Amino acid sequence: MAAALAAASPAHALETILASRVWPAEDYTRVTFESTKAIKHLFFFVTEPERLVVDLEDVDFNDELKGLAAKIRADDPYIQQLRVARNRPGVVRIVFDLKTAVKPYVFPLAPAGEYKHRLVLDIYPEKPKDPLLALLRPPDPIGEMSQAPLGEAAREAPVARPDLPVVKLDPAKEAAKAPEKAPEKAGGKSPKVSRLVIVAIDAGHGGEDPGAKGRGGTREKNVTLDIAKRLKAQIDKEPNMRAVLVRDGDYFIPLAQRVQKARRLQADLLVSVHADAFVQPDARGSSVFALSERGATSAAARWLAKKENESDTIGGVNLGVKDPVLARTLLDLSQTATINDSLKLAKAVLSEMGEVNQLHKPSVEQAGFAVLKAPDIPSILVETAFISNPEEEKRLKDSAYQDKIATAVLGGLKRYLAQNPPLARSKLALVP
Repeated sequence: MAAALAAASPAHALETILASRVWPAEDYTRVTFESTKAIKHLFFFVTEPERLVVDLEDVDFNDELKGLAAKIRADDPYIQQLRVARNRPGVVRIVFDLKTAVKPYVFPLAPAGEYKHRLVLDIYPEKPKDPLLALLRPPDPIGEMSQAPLGEAAREAPVARPDLPVVKLDPAKEAAKAPEKAPEKAGGKSPKVSRLVIVAIDAGHGGEDPGAKGRGGTREKNVTLDIAKRLKAQIDKEPNMRAVLVRDGDYFIPLAQRVQKARRLQADLLVSVHADAFVQPDARGSSVFALSERGATSAAARWLAKKENESDTIGGVNLGVKDPVLARTLLDLSQTATINDSLKLAKAVLSEMGEVNQLHKPSVEQAGFAVLKAPDIPSILVETAFISNPEEEKRLKDSAYQDKIATAVLGGLKRYLAQNPPLARSKLALVP
């Protein structure tokens, strides 16, 4: 009987793809396949025209895979289209027709968060785009949060930036200009600085990493991006400031790469936007955090930093790629001066936030947030409100409230700059 049952059963069951997702972005496009077990795979290139071929082994050719081609957007920067078919028994072949030369990374991820096993395909351009190109985009007016990518003409145009002045400053004269009076509140005159101030705005989470989720279904990654775009629109209206979004769409960026991107922008300041979640639904209020080298200032700050730093685990980082320069950046502990400046910036922003929402704590807190570890950029993390609180979740979805949060953050930035004008640059890095 046992022998008969063994003969009747298949040699092995094919693995089922439970979900597939495509996250296009200007930096790279991510494709993920989710399954209950790790997926065997191999990939190779075919040229003339450029194609990337991925074989999924011992996988069932189900409806999820058959519908993958429809998930490719026309504006995807790297994938023209794809085709999926059974190549041979138990092997599904996916052919990506590419728009440009790429450098792919294919790696597995163990179960994390709400996800089971994942196979990740990150399609990066062979020549990475310079983030300074974002400074050439025309400012988005408030209410018109365009996500349109740069056009080909803008990508290929020579660098000409009459609206981005770079002024050589005399250090002695600059020191004499430092204001001694109290900083003005939001809505007052712009701080007097002698060159363009670049602010990197980091919308927390994104893509495979949704962040916290409110009871009404609101995702942190969507709220943070909305507020970040509104903050950028307000900053870009200032004559001496320009903002660049670290993440301008729904895609995942590892924490270390967020730091790296801000440094490549030569940003003067970094603001990371988040929305708290806590186990108790009555927790409420706004908070502002700076980096700490010596541990968190409270148990809640330690818990929050641990949760935010887990974004890489949930979003999915390719641990096989090592960047020694970036590793030194994140391990650099000679940051005392930058942390002191971060604390000043955080206090200024917290003061303004207190006029929009009640504060969760009346003082700036510190913890080991990975996204704040740029050794040369004053960096803060703003927890706008508790998305886990039903009342605050409703406010976070409201465009008027999002504008108020953005106005408060901008007010804090201007107060900080009024007393801490940026140092002169010998030059602003040019786009090659």
